[in-house]
Amino acid sequence: MHSKSSLRRFVAGLGITIVAITAGACGGGAPDPEQVAAGQAAFRKTCATCHGPDAEGMPRLGKNLHDNAFVRGRSDSELVQFIKQGRPANHPDNERKVDMPPKGGNPALTEEQMQLIVAYLRSIQ
Repeated sequence: MHSKSSLRRFVAGLGITIVAITAGACGGGAPDPEQVAAGQAAFRKTCATCHGPDAEGMPRLGKNLHDNAFVRGRSDSELVQFIKQGRPANHPDNERKVDMPPKGGNPALTEEQMQLIVAYLRSIQ
């Protein structure tokens, strides 16, 4: 049997967890600096070929991701899903008409690394 104080601590902890998850899912809150640094490193290893090492875009390849309406208009989970799926050149929203391969062409890219990349992208908005 649980004591009332144990139950209160559990409920309080659950509330904090829900707030943290909701903030992350909505892109709310400032990303943790360590996550941003790790995300920038993952970005440079996977995404920089097309988006440039500092996410400022590359001519006729990936777009500039600084102050980017697409990034700002999506939740963290939507951005992770976008990275995971990529976007083919013939997609109607693909303005550059260049394939963005799933996981940026890096099949070893993990869910955690994609989340870190999103934290980095949030930091440059």
